[in-house]
Amino acid sequence: MQDLNSGTGRSSRSGRRAGHRGGRVAEGRDRQAEPAAPAYLVRDIPPYDILCEDGLQRIEAGVDRILAEVGIEFRGDDEAIRLFKASGAKVDGITVTFEPGHLREILKTAPSEFTQYARNPARSVQIGGRSTVFTPSYGSPFVMDLDTGRRYGTIDDFRNFVRLAYASPWLHHSGGTVCEPVDLPVNKRHLDMVYAHLSLSDKAFMGSITAEERAEDSIDMARIVFGEGFVDENCVILGNVNVNSPLVWDETMTRVLRAYARANQCTVVAPFILGGAMGPVTNAGAIAQSTAEAMVGCALTQLERPGAPCVFANFLSSTALRSGSPTFGTPEPAAGSLVVGQIARRLGLPLRCSGSFTTSKLPDAQAMTESTMSMLAAIHCGANFLLHSAGFLDGLLSMSYEKFILDADLCGALHTYAKGVLVDDNQLALDSFGEVGPGNHFFGCSHTLANYKTAYWESETADNDPWETWSENGSVDAMWRANARWKAMLADYEVPALDPGIDEALRDFITRRKASMDDAWH
Repeated sequence: MQDLNSGTGRSSRSGRRAGHRGGRVAEGRDRQAEPAAPAYLVRDIPPYDILCEDGLQRIEAGVDRILAEVGIEFRGDDEAIRLFKASGAKVDGITVTFEPGHLREILKTAPSEFTQYARNPARSVQIGGRSTVFTPSYGSPFVMDLDTGRRYGTIDDFRNFVRLAYASPWLHHSGGTVCEPVDLPVNKRHLDMVYAHLSLSDKAFMGSITAEERAEDSIDMARIVFGEGFVDENCVILGNVNVNSPLVWDETMTRVLRAYARANQCTVVAPFILGGAMGPVTNAGAIAQSTAEAMVGCALTQLERPGAPCVFANFLSSTALRSGSPTFGTPEPAAGSLVVGQIARRLGLPLRCSGSFTTSKLPDAQAMTESTMSMLAAIHCGANFLLHSAGFLDGLLSMSYEKFILDADLCGALHTYAKGVLVDDNQLALDSFGEVGPGNHFFGCSHTLANYKTAYWESETADNDPWETWSENGSVDAMWRANARWKAMLADYEVPALDPGIDEALRDFITRRKASMDDAWH
């Protein structure tokens, strides 16, 4: 089987072995006009540089001043402080300060681009460079659909979203905590979640980040599937960690971060800043703060294990200052994402930025307006890993089945958008003008007949029929079309094959780990 991603010959061969043990390539949808979906998106449009050099230098100077004059607190992790002190940083109790250039020097060992291998090697993803990976939303305690409304998420919901992500050709990744299964004990649910990713999908996935031992369990389960030696040399699992903004790294996050790094697995380092609450209300100030926080986290991965993959992440957000409520999908953070993209490129680090953000409570016009603004900003800023690409609703409190389908459809459109405009003889279609002539239509000309199957991207949720046809068919809006779509996808879902020996080993690991601890619900 051809390896679709870059890497050394040894890594590629190892990836094929892991994929052979793990499963098969799922069959694509049987639509003649539709091309095979790519393992990840490669952007043919350039990133947009919104700031001039003077503006970037002023933000970078602000980052240096925050790091040198205020510093970052590390709470509860003496080893993280020791690592930074040994690197030459200044330590005063739990506060660490950094001279200009210090963190940039440490970050030179971080890869600018890397492969995350999936158990099906044809679904491995490239993170960095011109590549973009669309990933489902993450972390919502509630789940929502039009039939039953808003409710707490369960492991059944979790498995459904893993199935939907696997079945969607436009989502490249299985994600992580696609919803919180609150019907399972807090200290054990990560085992069921990771098992769902590994057994119900053969796409790349994310592991637990709620405790160091849960991160290690996630990595151990990956070792069962891919082999210990392969995991030590290659990235097969990601962990997404958040800073306690402003300017605090807590013990849980730094220990999890170091667990992934010492196993040579990727940490996505994400400050989450609500403007006016956890950071300044102004874009430039919030960008400077988040850059400082993310640089420190990425640098810690390199002190733990030089060369370990990491992703420089950013989650800028705004606040309704009259009420104090968080707002998502607003224009200021979208523009800020473009600046963060410039900074990530200057640091030479892969970028996670933006997503299908919205504060809407339904998968309605507000939801899609806000999500589209955020997703376009992510494409134009050059983001490489887009967490929250599908399902985000209710300010990240709810994972919506219908919004998931609408967002995945938008991801499909972005595949075409990011390809830009190709100019060649066929695309210019100059001969067709002579064939058709002035005042005639192009429907039946030879160029149209040769290209009509692939000329345009086709939405699976839009209705393009005339009003009369739409009305006769029940006047169904996009939300309810999406409702029918997710039900059909789940009905048609086929589980990807998993080697019975690997499955048995995973189940045995889960049984032993669950038996080793009492249930904890907090």
